[in-house]
Amino acid sequence: MFTRVAVGRARVVREIRAAGPLMAQLRAPVTARGPWLTAVLNAGAAHRLSGRPVAVVVEAHAQGRPEAAAFLLVRRRGPRAVVTMLGDGLAPPGAPGARLLARNDSAAGLLAAGIEDLLGSLRRPRQLRLAGLPLGDPTARQLKARLDDSVLATVRTSALLDDLDRHGPVVRSRDPRVLERWLPDIGASAGDFVRATARLHAAIGQLEVAVVADGDRVRAALLTLVDGDERRPWWGCTEDGPLPTGLGSPSVTFTAPPGNWPPVPRLRRPGAGR
Repeated sequence: MFTRVAVGRARVVREIRAAGPLMAQLRAPVTARGPWLTAVLNAGAAHRLSGRPVAVVVEAHAQGRPEAAAFLLVRRRGPRAVVTMLGDGLAPPGAPGARLLARNDSAAGLLAAGIEDLLGSLRRPRQLRLAGLPLGDPTARQLKARLDDSVLATVRTSALLDDLDRHGPVVRSRDPRVLERWLPDIGASAGDFVRATARLHAAIGQLEVAVVADGDRVRAALLTLVDGDERRPWWGCTEDGPLPTGLGSPSVTFTAPPGNWPPVPRLRRPGAGR
């Protein structure tokens, strides 16, 4: 097997499409699959300083299906390059929303090595922060063994609660036409990314819109990502303010402290090596 790196939106989109079967096999969440990640890339293309998308891919042979893949974003923050998961901070709260895709432990080890090589190629001080990972992620475990002073931290996430019933009768639908009816009323506070991504996932049957209305006035609304029996409340609001939250599932963040490029050589003590 060999590892390669794809840089730039067009190349990363191709890698995301190629990784579709691996995403399905590993049962990656909606927010770590092709439509969502493509929506993230489209949103980033509209902002000049959004960062540089990168895919680290492990393949058994050229032009084959990937055995492992990591979809990342490299951004400048002052003099530092910060590497995060593609879509960091955009997934619904309440559960791990990111994946370092690896078919097995061997592929996870090669993927970890590829990510380490990517860090070494950055011509500035750099930091790695991979958030939203599930417990026991094999690639994160391999990275922890490779990178000194790195930290794996587990947090309990906070999830949106679907309590629209207390505001009145609720209309729930996965019909894209229902979403379009109400989106002008709820879209102003939702933002461009939410509106565009909601339309995309409604078109493929992975979004439910729930609304409590008084005539043509929205009193409460909730957008939920749906994948089979799995439901992820994503964005919502009421006349009284945001929806309440409760305890979600644990999530892992892997952090490697800032490092310099090129490596600073160690100074030899006087008389050493004689």
